[in-house]
Amino acid sequence: MSYKTMLVHIDDSRHSAARVAVALDLALRFDAHLIGLYVVSQDLFQPLFRLDDSLQLSTLEQQHAQRQSQAHAAFLDAAQRAACSVEWRAPPGPAIETVTLHARHADLLVLGQRDPEDPASYVARHFIEDVLMECGRPALVLPYAGKVATLGENVVIAWDSSREAARALTDSLELIRRARFVTIESVGTHARAAPHNAPPTAIDVSAFLERHGIRASFSTTPAVAGVGTGATLLNRIADLHADLLVMGAFGHPHAQERVLGGVTRTMLESMTVPVLMSH
Repeated sequence: MSYKTMLVHIDDSRHSAARVAVALDLALRFDAHLIGLYVVSQDLFQPLFRLDDSLQLSTLEQQHAQRQSQAHAAFLDAAQRAACSVEWRAPPGPAIETVTLHARHADLLVLGQRDPEDPASYVARHFIEDVLMECGRPALVLPYAGKVATLGENVVIAWDSSREAARALTDSLELIRRARFVTIESVGTHARAAPHNAPPTAIDVSAFLERHGIRASFSTTPAVAGVGTGATLLNRIADLHADLLVMGAFGHPHAQERVLGGVTRTMLESMTVPVLMSH
């Protein structure tokens, strides 16, 4: 798929400007239109105490309007300097539902990992998880730690033959087409029942990518007792000096909450490089 409409989530966090910069760079790379979607936690606007005094709520609303105006001006200024086609949106409504709806009209969504040291990076409980599960679009999630110096030059594709992995692979084709290095990485598990003459699935993926003009190597890292698949992938990313991980996002509804698979949860909590996820 080609990226012609991209959407970046904007908030009041200290990492929002860096996220916009990455999104603008990608939009220019793919000649895409970029939508800046300003959505912040509505909880921050609620009075700390229930007082019969409209002044408190009015002050909160004024502060919110001021922060939104500043974010709007910063976004337009960055877009003008980048000479990129953009538009600004700051719609009302619940955060997760609002972002999900607008994301469905974009080819790629750019989100930021929550920074536990920055309260402004909190939007809603399970924000990234729920948007990933519901929007039906690939999301590029940027880590809060470190600077994204390069993106998509050295790519690791996490492959386990699942539907989600296949979806993420297809959604990432346009992004990884220009990569210098692509590695298809599988983490060894218990042997599955399969014909003895069945070829390794990574070879099939490599051939698939070759037909799209992408040359890829493949490797399998043995599973280690006591070390999760997510941690193993993080170690491989470090070993390969990768700047992008492509993986499927796993989850299922349970008790009216989103329960994520272990690898997805590990990446969202401990990612060290940008991660393109699809569900």
